[in-house]
Amino acid sequence: MNTKTFSKVNLLDYTLNDLEQFFIQIGEPKFRAKQVFRWIHLNGASTFEVMTDVSKVLKAKLEEIAEIRVPLLVSEHIASDGVIKWILAVGDGNKIETVYIPEEDRGTLCISSQVGCALECQFCSTGRQGFNRNLTAGEIVSQLWWANQSLGHSPKEEKIITNVVMMGMGEPLANYDNVVTAMKIMLDDNAYNLSKRKLTLSTSGMIPGIDKLKDDCPVSLAVSLHASNDEVRDEIIPLNKKYPIKELLAACSRYLTSSPKDFITFEYVMLKDVNDKLQHAKELAKIVGNMPCKFNLIPFNPFPNSGFESSSRDQILQFQKVLRNAGFITTIRKTRGEDIDAACGQLVGKVNDKTKRQEKWRTIAIKQVDIDK
Repeated sequence: MNTKTFSKVNLLDYTLNDLEQFFIQIGEPKFRAKQVFRWIHLNGASTFEVMTDVSKVLKAKLEEIAEIRVPLLVSEHIASDGVIKWILAVGDGNKIETVYIPEEDRGTLCISSQVGCALECQFCSTGRQGFNRNLTAGEIVSQLWWANQSLGHSPKEEKIITNVVMMGMGEPLANYDNVVTAMKIMLDDNAYNLSKRKLTLSTSGMIPGIDKLKDDCPVSLAVSLHASNDEVRDEIIPLNKKYPIKELLAACSRYLTSSPKDFITFEYVMLKDVNDKLQHAKELAKIVGNMPCKFNLIPFNPFPNSGFESSSRDQILQFQKVLRNAGFITTIRKTRGEDIDAACGQLVGKVNDKTKRQEKWRTIAIKQVDIDK
């Protein structure tokens, strides 16, 4: 079902300030907004009936005009390393994927911002599936709501989900308004009370969005760099043709003036014979210069017909050594959830591909088979 068919407003779409205005508009005192807001986000309420400090009259009014609408669970997958992937239905046959990654000292939730992705990054399974639509603010924040419910936890208690990363399906800055609204709800101490340092937005490099985020809702920033020069990045991240590396790095420097962290994280997927040469590492060190940053090297997680292979462990270690010797903090991301296709770059979902991109990739694959023959 399409969200446009709903006549009731979804209260998950509202920040506390927006909810206060909503209550004023319906002739109710604005303090009621905080009560309902806390019931939804702190207590995990999905109906008005459970709100014990809300009058029957107000409950009846809300039932007529509003709802707490969350995605429906399609399936849950638990990996051998404890990673959990939830597949959630958001209408029209579309599904999104949300991943929980438990560690000894933290619990990280990877959240999707779009149904599919339109950026066509060549090494990303999500990017190969096409794009249908942006998620609403409520659909974004409800992934955190859902995870807390599924884990049997309330944000009022000591947090199980300590970190949230906007690194799931989609480009967050391509759905700017809804993503920022959702993040403001996540940061609100009447909701999930996340720290700006522990809420990370990952972008492929949409410069106008980076500049706007700096003023509207500065959170930790991760940039999917994945190349040390424009020639390579143009091939694997088409967005680079519009926002080349030099301009992207300048935007990152501007962002640091408001960032809750004093560094930018650069994500770098390691693709064999594409971007993993030691010369590429030297180029990275040179183009970044004195910018406070850290590199997160990501072993490529294969998917069918990707056309790429992961760099060898030895090559990744040598690449890391070059960057460390240049003075940069450089980590290698541990692959998690690979056996349930929950690792970085593997999230797919089921997308009604309005771009017909899946057909294009099937055509390319068939042509490649013919060439191989």
